Amino acid sequence: MLGVAGIVAAILPTGIPSTAAAASEPQACVSSPPTVGGQAARVRDVVRKASQDLHLNSVIFKVVSGDRDVVTGATGESMTGVPADPAMHFRSGSVAIEYMATVLLQLVDEGKVSLDDPVSRWLPTLPHASEITLRMLGSSTSGLHDYVTDKKFLAELEAAPFRHWTFSDVVDIATAPPLWYKPGTSWSYSHANFQILGVALEKITGTRLDRLLSERILTPLALHGTHNGFTPEIPAPALHAFTSERGVYEESSYWNPSWTTAAGAVLTSDICDVARSARAIGSGELLSPQGLKTLLDPGTVGLGGKSDTCPADVCLSNTAAQHFGFGVLVVHDWIIQNPSFSGYAAVQAYLPAQKLSIAVTTTQGPKATEENPGQTVAARIARALAPDHPLTTH
Repeated sequence: MLGVAGIVAAILPTGIPSTAAAASEPQACVSSPPTVGGQAARVRDVVRKASQDLHLNSVIFKVVSGDRDVVTGATGESMTGVPADPAMHFRSGSVAIEYMATVLLQLVDEGKVSLDDPVSRWLPTLPHASEITLRMLGSSTSGLHDYVTDKKFLAELEAAPFRHWTFSDVVDIATAPPLWYKPGTSWSYSHANFQILGVALEKITGTRLDRLLSERILTPLALHGTHNGFTPEIPAPALHAFTSERGVYEESSYWNPSWTTAAGAVLTSDICDVARSARAIGSGELLSPQGLKTLLDPGTVGLGGKSDTCPADVCLSNTAAQHFGFGVLVVHDWIIQNPSFSGYAAVQAYLPAQKLSIAVTTTQGPKATEENPGQTVAARIARALAPDHPLTTH
């Protein structure tokens, strides 16, 4: 895919000064100037300390308060001798599910679908499709198994991390066992919900998912550093990741992420875009007031909890203080996403009470032990800037 600069150069007639082309390009995501004292200095100190405590290779971070950029920066290295930089792109994982959820709520706002429409309307051959509604996909209350808890899937993923996984590959695993519970009666996180939601959105709109997200999310929010990938490529400059999850510390940057979510929504991003979308999604910038209300609570409060058939790590109890919304997590007063896979770990968080956005992405050093150290870094930043609003999860 041509970058913006390449496209501009290709279409501009000769004789136009190069400054005209430069003016039309989106600004790069860059570090804030060094400061002494104040919020920016506090955030930098928190990040440096957390990076050391958690044995991280790198931390890239951005904090925005209202319309004011508090700080943008990076610490550590992407690779040996290559400093981490805010302009670097990384895998943003589950941030895409809030984009898909937002698109669905937009379609509801426009009267094109109802959240209570059965999935069978668009995917008639999918097992349980007549029992599962669009609402259940977005709120993760379908009862479908999460294929990432399947031992055979995990063994195959570990043995062949560069394998390309198709929709059928993963959804067949999720739909083969009996449902964990009757759809709509409980809650459990399942990657399958969002694989299916992505395909349903394509069927509903007649538009390929990557184009749909670009038209309805990326372009309106000017997320110039965010791109879909149908291959494991990461646009340059890339933040490199490493992990010990296969028993040896190794680079995992280009492990194939096709299993993570729907094709067309496997995104890479930069830290500026993650912070921008934190506020846009969390404030309902692209939704009606009713759409935002559904985003924050589609009816999951009171659902979930471990049962004989559903393991505790995916069937957590949802409370008013902490629950799964419609493609987002609501944690106390924060609206968050916390993607973590293949050595990348991040948090996107928005606090409506203070219009405060925190975006953090991390990569792990050989001694790192936390599952999502980005979450810990973000929680420490929140403690420094909004001590009355803890950013902590179960």
